[in-house]
Amino acid sequence: MAKELDGFKFEQRHGKAKVRVGRVWRSKDGRRHFMVEWKVNISLLSNCVAAYVRDDNSDIVATDTMKNTVYVKAKECSEPLSAEEFAIILGKHFTSFYPQVFTAIVKVVEKPWERVSVNGQPHEHGFKLGSDKHVVEAIVQKSGILQLTSSIEGLALLKTTKSGFEGFIRDKYTALPETRERMLATEVTASWRYSYESVSSIPQNPLYFNDRHLNVRQVLADTFFGPPEGGVYSASVQSTLFQMAKAVLSRFTDISSVKLKMPNIHFLPVNLSSEDNGNIVKFNDDVYHPTDEPHGSIEASLSRFWSKM
Repeated sequence: MAKELDGFKFEQRHGKAKVRVGRVWRSKDGRRHFMVEWKVNISLLSNCVAAYVRDDNSDIVATDTMKNTVYVKAKECSEPLSAEEFAIILGKHFTSFYPQVFTAIVKVVEKPWERVSVNGQPHEHGFKLGSDKHVVEAIVQKSGILQLTSSIEGLALLKTTKSGFEGFIRDKYTALPETRERMLATEVTASWRYSYESVSSIPQNPLYFNDRHLNVRQVLADTFFGPPEGGVYSASVQSTLFQMAKAVLSRFTDISSVKLKMPNIHFLPVNLSSEDNGNIVKFNDDVYHPTDEPHGSIEASLSRFWSKM
């Protein structure tokens, strides 16, 4: 919230960034372990202007206190829970415990630790690092109003056929040939806004958002690839992006909007020849030069009409 000070507009917030916490839970018999690793960023909007203009720190929540609060709240969570649920718990604490704090913005990045299997059996306490990250931002107001966004970062997808690019603008600067046969590769960043508008309205299952995250991830991948036999043709990255976003909103009624960023990571056909050898390598949809510099950059968002995104 902006204030007028000495003829200027003044806005401020403060917080603690990159608080790393690991949490392990054990089953009742102690044998099966569950774990998460989170990196937490906290930003508080509060009435502490006096610290800036009068050297009065009496309304400041120390950032070291914020760090300690992350560990205390992780300890208090006696059962496994989602990153979304943990972000909301922190936001509720800061806005209710401190009278001067009116909004808490909590971002949680979950490192992709996955349970390993040995001889086809899930290991009781063994984990390996996956690829794409689960990212959450919860904006919690003192009134209980909530804005909750979840994201997937680094979801790498590739198919070796059923992709093309034709009919685009051609002018004197255009060298790209049209094609109905190419590889399609991307690294998806997907974020979606939930329709829950208050802390009290979220589902009471502490792992609900974990399940929703995995389900959204699966819908995105399934739409990109199409059926196992035959797949689905992609006329452009733009077309595939739209179908992926549409599939998410069609499947999940508690998601109000979705935004996708899909760089077009190129696999360029390789043809090599020399004066002595006309075909050192003759391209036949088989040998490529992978490169992501430069790459195409495609992004779009899709929202329901009533969404506030």
